Amino acid sequence: MTERPPASLPSELLAWSAERFPIAHAALFAVLYATALLFGRFLVFDGPLSIDPLPDLLGFLGAWAFFLMLRIFDEHKDFDLDLLNHPDRVLQSGRITLAHLKVLGAGAILLQAGVSLGFDGGVGPATVAWGLVILWSSLMAKEFFVGAWLEKRLVLYALSHMVVMPMALVWMAALGATPFSLPPTVGLLALLSFLSGAAFEITRKTRGPEEERDTIQSYSRVFGTSRAPLVIGALLLSSAAVQVALLFVITPGGPHPGWYVGLALPVLFALVVLQGFRSAPSQGAREANESAVSVAMLASYVVVLAAMIAARGLVWL
Repeated sequence: MTERPPASLPSELLAWSAERFPIAHAALFAVLYATALLFGRFLVFDGPLSIDPLPDLLGFLGAWAFFLMLRIFDEHKDFDLDLLNHPDRVLQSGRITLAHLKVLGAGAILLQAGVSLGFDGGVGPATVAWGLVILWSSLMAKEFFVGAWLEKRLVLYALSHMVVMPMALVWMAALGATPFSLPPTVGLLALLSFLSGAAFEITRKTRGPEEERDTIQSYSRVFGTSRAPLVIGALLLSSAAVQVALLFVITPGGPHPGWYVGLALPVLFALVVLQGFRSAPSQGAREANESAVSVAMLASYVVVLAAMIAARGLVWL
């Protein structure tokens, strides 16, 4: 039998991306970016919200590069553990190397820097916000130099790593607000990203009994399969409360009742699905949890985005 010739590096990188950084995730990144960008403009400018297609598209590429960078940092940090648990992955099987990903990660960082400096016209509020994001991300990549200690404390580990998401949303909002600085109200968007991100992170690592491995930590071990869904539900309800606060900021005279329906239905559906996992934990129920919580997380941003556009309108420059 003739052996298949080795694939080219670009095709292997695409295979790695399909496995570890799917292109479909760009849709979620686009919603996060658009919400943050327009919220920044909502807070500092009067009148209709604006989209400037070329620079804002470049801004999205910078945001996408940020998430790619995080994925690459994780690939380096978790390489040995993934080699033990997932030896057939593209990276672990040697089809690409960590050196290849370093080059890709360096390009992602340069793209973010270029976007930040371009929006600011030099070093300004957006570049400073980005610098803080890069600093925290770099500390995460090194596990704050206490990796062995931190890995034994899964909740603290998660909290330290989830802080980067609200920081990133503030950076994206700062891109929209240039050349002005953001008011403290941007903290509501940061809090929403933290709570919804925490809900998804715990959901992702709350597993059915048949999925548990001695070499992989999970929240189903930390909290138990009964309590972990309650923690996720509490985070979802808290994020819904923050959404309401955001709607009051966005909507003059208070939100229309329809916005409450838009934010409540996905959360209620997720709570029902989580209860199903509590009753009968399994891999299938865990996958249903991930889908339901993902929808609730996405809806939380879509509602905020739609409310801003409804309140101010949207113009293309």
